[in-house]
Amino acid sequence: MLSALATAAGEPLKLTEREVPEPGQGEVLVKITACGICYTDLDVLQGHWPIARFPVVPGHEITGVVTATGPGVSWPQAGTPVGAQFLGDSCRHCEYCARGDQILCRDKRITGIVMDGGYAEYAVLKADFVTPLPGGLDPVAAAPLMCAGLTAFNSLRQAGITATSRVAVIGAGGVGALAVRYAVAMGARVAVIGRSDRGEAAARELGAERFIATRDTDPAEALRAWDGGANLILNAAPSTSAAAATLTGLAPDGMLVLCGYGPEPLTLPTQPMALNRLHAMINPSGSPHDLRDTLAFSVAHGILPEVTPVGLRDANVVLDAMAGGHAGKRSVITFG
Repeated sequence: MLSALATAAGEPLKLTEREVPEPGQGEVLVKITACGICYTDLDVLQGHWPIARFPVVPGHEITGVVTATGPGVSWPQAGTPVGAQFLGDSCRHCEYCARGDQILCRDKRITGIVMDGGYAEYAVLKADFVTPLPGGLDPVAAAPLMCAGLTAFNSLRQAGITATSRVAVIGAGGVGALAVRYAVAMGARVAVIGRSDRGEAAARELGAERFIATRDTDPAEALRAWDGGANLILNAAPSTSAAAATLTGLAPDGMLVLCGYGPEPLTLPTQPMALNRLHAMINPSGSPHDLRDTLAFSVAHGILPEVTPVGLRDANVVLDAMAGGHAGKRSVITFG
């Protein structure tokens, strides 16, 4: 089978032919239909994940079909269309695993970083960490839902979104655009924060009622003028400082949640947080039950990202474009 290997930090992917693996105890063999190319994959290649195991097959936005099952696996059966996510395995016995919060397990294993992922024609995955795809879901367009969609949906939920919330989304790229659409579908009022007004038309098309360009105005001040502030600010931009700049635009008891962040520390003013009982959190991706909910909600509301299908041999070109800030639509590797 054709695979793309990350062999070391700072090195491009290496295309190689490998034997189709055999599923072991508790595992399934999945014939990959599609795998999204995520910025986390780029981070692995750039050496930003110290836990990365080289060589490793990247990719954690996976859709495919189970073709074989290992010992002890009664579900999912061969022929089942499934998706696989960032979280690939956990210890299964700690308090977090026991309550279904496997993403918080201290011994979790990450697909495409410490275990082989979806930049290959086949992948061996843990049977209880794959998710059946709802009927009628396009497996190519749905691939980014396994990470970008899950991250956006679960962050809104963990941050306490309600149908009366005012939600501000910083950055309307891959994760941000889905966050806007999810928030609108949940009944919230939505504002988008971007650097310039070039993104305003697209933000309004997604359902945002207002757009704030940070080049022209202070985002926190603009949010405070929005009926007293946002109840929830979701940062989907790869910048910690962009998130911090909006904090005082929260209404009392508001939540700042970071899906995106940069290497700089998160520095927030304590007095406004104390006086208004403000909250801040960084939300990791999600557990298997969160992905089920994400996919079900996406199907119910017709929410899919716009994607560009590419071949595995094009992955290095796409990753180079992402590194240069010229990514365009979310690229998804497809396998015939």
